[in-house]
Order: sequence, then C-alpha cells, then structure tokens
Amino acid sequence: MWTIGLAVVALVVVYYTHLIFKWRSPKIEGVLPPGSMGWPLIGETLQFIIPGKSLDLHPFVKKRMQKVNAIGTVHKYLRSITLNHFGVESLKASLLPKIEDMLHTNLANWATQGPVDVKQVISVMVFNFTANKIFGYDAANSKEKLSENYTKILNSFISLPLNIPGTSFNKCMKDREKMLKMLKATLMERLSDPSKRRGDFLDQAIDDMKTEKFLTEDFIPQLMFGILFASFESMSTTLTLTFKFLSENPRVVEELRVEHEAIVKKRENPNSRLTWEEYRSMTFTQMVVNETLRISNIPPGLFRKALKDFQVKGFTVPAGWTVMLVTPATQLNPETFKDPVTFNPWRWQDLDQVTISKNFMPFGGGTRQCAGAEYSKLVLSTFLHILVTNYSFTKVRGGDVSRTPIISFGDGIHIKFTARA
Repeated sequence: MWTIGLAVVALVVVYYTHLIFKWRSPKIEGVLPPGSMGWPLIGETLQFIIPGKSLDLHPFVKKRMQKVNAIGTVHKYLRSITLNHFGVESLKASLLPKIEDMLHTNLANWATQGPVDVKQVISVMVFNFTANKIFGYDAANSKEKLSENYTKILNSFISLPLNIPGTSFNKCMKDREKMLKMLKATLMERLSDPSKRRGDFLDQAIDDMKTEKFLTEDFIPQLMFGILFASFESMSTTLTLTFKFLSENPRVVEELRVEHEAIVKKRENPNSRLTWEEYRSMTFTQMVVNETLRISNIPPGLFRKALKDFQVKGFTVPAGWTVMLVTPATQLNPETFKDPVTFNPWRWQDLDQVTISKNFMPFGGGTRQCAGAEYSKLVLSTFLHILVTNYSFTKVRGGDVSRTPIISFGDGIHIKFTARA
C-alpha cells in the first residue's frame, strides 16, 4: 500500500510540475519579455493587489519598469452616445446649470452637518447625478440606494478572482448582477411603456436598437453599468484627492479664491449662473485640475490584447497576451515633472504644449480618449468655483492614501464645511 501511495504522490508531483513548467515556459518564436508568469490560474494577481503606501507608481508596476524600460463597432458607438449626452455641446446647452445646481445643493447640505467623509458623500453625489442623466434615477424617491451597491462593488473590485461563496470576488459578482438586474428592469419598463421615455441616454440606446444589432436587452444594461462605474469612481477619487492637496496647501486655496472672486466681480449680477466663457477663463483652476489629474492617475494603465506576436526591444510578446500599458508612468516621470509626487500647480506655467501632449494623458489619447473628459473637468472646475466663493473648509482628520493599485483613502478624509458670510 505504501508503494502505491508513494507512486500516486509521485505522479501528482510530476503532473503539477509539468503543468507549472508549461505555464511558465510557453512556446513562442523569439524571447519572452523579462518577468514571471506567476502561478497557474492566478498569475501574479496577489502581487498586483498588495497596497502601495504612497501616490507614487504602484510597486508592482515600478519593479517591472526597472527591468525593462482597429477600433470596434461597439467602442465607436459607446464614444458617440457618451459624447451626445456628456460632450461639450451638451455641457454648453444644458448640463452646466444642472451641474451647478447639483453642487450648490450638496455643498449647502454638507455645511449643515459636522465633518463629512468627502469620498463617501462625493461618490453618492456623482453617482446620483450621472445615473439621473443616464436613465432617470431619482435617488430621493428610490427604495434602492444604488450608490451603495457601486461602493460595495468597488471595494471588492481588485481582488483574487476566486468565485467561491464568501470571497470578495464572489460578493463583487453578486452585487454586479444585482445592479444589472435593476438596470435591465428599467430598460424593460421603458420598452413596454413609451410614456416613461424622457429623451435621455437610455432612450437613445433604445432607439438605436433598430439599427445596431449589438444593442440587445442584455447588452444595454452592461453599457449603462460601465459608464456609471467609470464616472462614479474617477470623479469622486479626483475630488477627494483635491481636498487632500488643498488642505495641505493653503496658498493654492488663496490663489483659487482670488481667481474666482474676480470672475464674480466681473458679472453684472453677482448671483448669476456660471457661464461657459467663465469656465474657460479659469487659468489657475485648470492648473490645479491638471496637477491633481497628473498625480492621481486613476486608471493604473490601459489593457490591450496582442492580436499577433510583436517585438519590443528584442523581446517577443506572444499573440493573445494581455498587455498593460502603464500610461501613468509618463505623468510621474521625474525627467519631465520635477519632484513628481509633489503637488505643485504652478509647474504648468512652464510646460509647453508639446511636452504636455506627450506626457499628460489622464483620459487616454487619440481615438480612444475618454468621451467623458470634458464632463469630468467641468464638474471639478465648477466644484472649486462654488467651494472657494461660498465656503471655507477644514480637514478634521484623515488624508492617508495608498494604491491597490487604484487609489484608496484608508479611513477617509473628513472635512468640515462652513458657509461664508
């Protein structure tokens, strides 16, 4: 019996040794890039999700950088429909005053409370507003607090991909399915009752079902889910990081206040709404926004699939591999940005457009640039305008940040808002 047992163990060891060898040594023509394949199934996921304790590049990326210095129909459609509802023309025509009202309402509410966790309240604000514009979500009268579902999904987003009950990944998948089920119910309600249509993002998708075959009853909820997730996380994280930087740099706050009070003084009616021309005149504000976006690097990189073998500095990347393009590395490059993790909005005064275009890509670039880029910058700039002209604020506690590799704020950043007389 012992002999049989040892033989079985030996066979198992040989089998798994062979499996690991095949995993780590794929057959290709050429030389693989330096690095490790990690373990079968999980690869190097564990190293990827270990938190980095600063705003610098995540350790997983930095270590690997030291070793080696056809757009589809769906993407075209996604970009087109997003620009229709959140692009420049829509912002000018209708969204700017609605964004301004949303920010006035929320800041006034926060000022009546004690210290608030800005990441949490901004996440709710951004989600509710964007969801309203996409499919008419009314947070005040909804039984479901959908922003809470998205927060749960985000908290489990970067986790070991083991879909086993009790794991973070399993909880994430369940919360995702719950959201998709709700979004599909909203779609079906619109399809069955035309009186509920309101000319929004969802209605355009419904109209386009007649001409775009991929727009099915299952795909449209996925489309809405993705856009909500992108706006929810990126804007809330960037604004929260802005509070960290502003609370640590009072000189920046003062210069912002000077710029925005000058805008108000130029108006015939000081209480009139913010105009597109005023937004475009916010020179220092744009420097603050750019500097925050430069350091924040919300997406850790861009993922692309190799359609065929290709060469990089003598190494072969095999067809079928997923490649992570670490675009944030350019934004934290000390050769371009001195003291790259130091918040310094004034550095943008000395940067020429060629340098900026090649080294600053917070929304991607080219034909794949984020369609919501101008929407995000407008929300950030309008928020700063209302904040510094109507409120003072104090950081009560918090401010620690880490990357996992997306930015997290530990116990949050708690701010006390006070309305100015």
